[in-house]
Parts: sequence; structure tokens; C-alpha cells
Amino acid sequence: MNDLILASAARSVRVRRQIQPHIYETPLLPARRDGLWFKAENFQLTGSFKIRGAAAVMSAVPAGQRLITASSGNHGIGSARAAQSLGRKLTVVLPESVVPEKLAKIRSYGVEVVLHGAETGLAEQHAQQLARETGARYISPYNDPEVIAGQGTIGLELLEEAPQIDNLFIAMGGGGLISGIGAVIKAFSPATRIIGAAAEASQALALSMRAGHVVECDHLDTLADAVAGGIDDDTLTLPMAQAVVDEVVTCSEPEILAALRTLAHDETLLVEGAAALAMAAFHKLGTATKGKTNVVLLCGGNYDGPKIRALALQ
Repeated sequence: MNDLILASAARSVRVRRQIQPHIYETPLLPARRDGLWFKAENFQLTGSFKIRGAAAVMSAVPAGQRLITASSGNHGIGSARAAQSLGRKLTVVLPESVVPEKLAKIRSYGVEVVLHGAETGLAEQHAQQLARETGARYISPYNDPEVIAGQGTIGLELLEEAPQIDNLFIAMGGGGLISGIGAVIKAFSPATRIIGAAAEASQALALSMRAGHVVECDHLDTLADAVAGGIDDDTLTLPMAQAVVDEVVTCSEPEILAALRTLAHDETLLVEGAAALAMAAFHKLGTATKGKTNVVLLCGGNYDGPKIRALALQ
């Protein structure tokens, strides 16, 4: 077995004890069709899995260590909540274009907020520069072994909740989620197939896995906006994803929308587009999932209310 996988899985076991008081262990819910289950991270404390990785970093660093991150989405919200829960001082750098509701939510946790740049990429660069200048610990949304291990705690919960999993469907963005969970599952249940779901409109990790190195690609608008964007040149997640992912399924916007509607109408679950992406990959495999125990990871439920309701409930 790949040493990288074993090391990450062992780290997830350690991290789980540290973050357990600060997260919600989410349920594994049966779908209304045989053979399908949902790991409901959309019910996590901040509506997304991201609090796990942030709490993993914050529970590992020495007391008094300055912390800084950047994100106007789930990672920023999860990091702010984790900082409040663990009593850590955190600076969150946000783009000047941040949605006022998200800005208010992040500030509500008592963290310091810095507004910089027109978009999230510029905010991230500024946060990294501030970290270098001040000696603060930068918390990447995905490119950090502690963050990856924190996301991997979902895999430990799954192993306790399900006696057997044949196929596990996970949306791919920067790769922290699928790498962390995949390492745990492959370490303890190697027969389980890890299936990555990539959005056709923004698939940096999927294309990089195919090429064997980080590649640039276009990033178009996608319903799965939480997984959109590029990856770091030195990302830890590329070799890990290559080691744990058995298959990548690329899904179009109509396929993601169809999955969003299925979850809303058939399962009464309103989720964000990245969660629907994993469901779309399940749909796309079709007969290959028949007679199997399939788990779709619903990674979050922080959707743009009017937009998603209008689309999902048509």
C-alpha cells in the first residue's frame, strides 16, 4: 500500500480525536431507492465539510500561533467557526466583491477580516504574502496535510456507519476532500471504489491527474461553483488523488442540474451544486451501480437560495 495513503489515514485517526468536540458527526441517510445512501455533510455545523480541515489545523498548531486564510465561501465560513470554537485568533482575507451576507456571517464568528482584491484569487495571494511577512500559519483550503486529514475523518465515520461500501462518489475541487477520504477508505476498505466527480466547466484536478502534472484549464461558470478553480503547482492532492481515485466521471451542467432536481424532488434535499455533482456522477454510471452499495457524499448545502430554488424546484 502507498506510504502516502497510510500516513494520511493515520493522521486522520489522530485528528479525529482532536476535532470531535468541534464538529458534528453527520449521518449516513438511506435514499428512497435501494442501494443508495447519502453521507450528509450538508447538515454539518456550517453547512459544509470544510470546518473539519480547518479545525484539524487549528487543533494542531501551538497556542498563540497566528493564523490566516482566504475564502469567501465554505472554507472561510468553516475556518471562522472553527476559530471561534477552538479559541484561536484568525484573519480571513476576502475579496472586495464578497457577498455582504457571507461577509456578515464570517464576521459573526469574531475573526479579523481583511478585504483585498477584486476576486478570491487575489485575496488568496495577499493572505499568503501576509503569512510570509508575519510568520502566521496559512490555512489552505486543500493543500495542507492537516486539512486533508481533517476531511478524511468523514471516511472514518463512513466505515462505522456502513458495513460495506462498493462505490463512493465524491466531488473533486482542489482535491483535499477526495484525497483525505480516499486515503482512509483505501487503508481500511481497499475494495471500495472511489469515484471522483468532475465538473466539465472547471476540471483542473481531473485533467492534471490524466496528465500526471498540474495543468491549466479554462474555468467557466458552473452550478458546482464550490469546486471551481485551479490548483497549486505544488499541491499535495495530485499524487494522493492519483493513488486513491479509481475512476473520474466528468459531468456537464445539464447533468448537474438534473441531479440537483432529483435530490430536491425525489429525496427532499436542497443542496449546493458541488453536492449535486457527486449525484450526477452516480447517475452517469447507470447500470454499473446496480446491485451495489453506493454512497454519494453530499459535501455541502450552502447554496444561493433564490437561484438554486428556482432551478431545483422547476
